[in-house]
Amino acid sequence: MLIGVPKEIKNNEYRVGLIPASVRELILHGHQVVVESEAGIGIGMDDDAYRAVGAEIAGDARAVFEKAEMVVKVKEPQPTECRLLREGQLLFTYLHLAPDPNQTELLLNAGVTAIAYETVTDRHGGLPLLVPMSEVAGRMSIQAGAMCLEKSHGGAGLLLGGVPGVAPANVLVIGGGVVGTNAIRMAMGLEARVTVLDRSLERLAELDLQFGGRLNTIYSTKEALEEYVLDADLVIGAVLVPGAATPKLVTREMLGRMRPGSVLVDVAIDQGGCFETSHATTHADPTYIVDNIVHYCVANMPGAVARTSTFALNNATLPFALALADKGFPRALADDPCLLEGLNLHKGRVTYEAVASALGYDYLPAREALAL
Repeated sequence: MLIGVPKEIKNNEYRVGLIPASVRELILHGHQVVVESEAGIGIGMDDDAYRAVGAEIAGDARAVFEKAEMVVKVKEPQPTECRLLREGQLLFTYLHLAPDPNQTELLLNAGVTAIAYETVTDRHGGLPLLVPMSEVAGRMSIQAGAMCLEKSHGGAGLLLGGVPGVAPANVLVIGGGVVGTNAIRMAMGLEARVTVLDRSLERLAELDLQFGGRLNTIYSTKEALEEYVLDADLVIGAVLVPGAATPKLVTREMLGRMRPGSVLVDVAIDQGGCFETSHATTHADPTYIVDNIVHYCVANMPGAVARTSTFALNNATLPFALALADKGFPRALADDPCLLEGLNLHKGRVTYEAVASALGYDYLPAREALAL
């Protein structure tokens, strides 16, 4: 198979779909790889590093898209990239289609087969291709939140961990999954007072065992959410409904009752965000203020630590990329029901139920779509 790796063009996105080590593995399996010039420059991998492992270097994205049978990326294709895709081509990347009708329509019109990292599962029901970036984003959320609490960034002027004689900040983490767990770990490491809300008693018990009495674990109800949001200096939105738009848990009305200078960090923004006042921002302009509350809603947080993120992502995606290339996508998907869960679009049809429901499309189950 001929695999293409274009340079990411989303605002301040420096990650790359395949590192040279991954390219080498694919070439050892008998495949060809074409990489856009300077695609890896943001992680310190120049064109010579790719040439050294056998990749072809293309001068621009168009050349990559024209040649490639499978396109491997990191972020969802931007409109100009969507228009370069063609019928029968395989796209393997993060998509986050549920809150993005424009991207969905463009990809459906292109007739591309699109496999989304974020909905590929494992045999335990986990999301192995989302986990590494969730780990990074969860840890970064506390760094970002601590910065936003500084007065120069619009915050209340609080040090997250306080100092002797001065109370630390209150951190609320909504959601105890991978993002939430990593946020908790970082916030507790900085000696903040941390509460987590979740609707799974089993998960709350696991977190209690992991962190002990230093973590306040609360079952999430509307009343509990309001109580702890209003008492928080920093709120981390770590909610995930796989493949679907995120529910809006923190309302505009709640904002009006929060302490001025408090901070919201919405890690769920790729799926539409879990705060009613959230809208996606970029690393170039990461924050805005509503009702005296600072919002940090960067849609590609891990892109700021591109080298760490790219290596972590490649560790997870390479086995699936090899399967798709070695077998071809029809057989690879048929052989692996976990990879089949990643199929979101095929031949102009929506094949992931949560996406179809969110955007009002007819849903065609993935196995039925592959028989077309």
